[in-house]
Amino acid sequence: MDALSPTDVLEGALIPAEPAPPIESRFLFVDVAALRAKQLRRGARLRIAGTADVQLPKKPERLAMEEVRRGLVLYEVLPVNPEDNE
Repeated sequence: MDALSPTDVLEGALIPAEPAPPIESRFLFVDVAALRAKQLRRGARLRIAGTADVQLPKKPERLAMEEVRRGLVLYEVLPVNPEDNE
């Protein structure tokens, strides 16, 4: 068995080796979860797995929020460059 790189692969889905930092801003949380829900609606694989005693939500939006809450979705906040707006 080969050692995995910084990301582990679970059923074809890339999962970060370390959880993403917690999102402090609820607006950023909504943006990241919305983009992840869009990926899920288009057929992306889940990064969480349900167990016999814990059932996963069925809606992609709720699944995306749970993945973001668990730190399984990586995101990057790009700096705003005021020169681009002119």
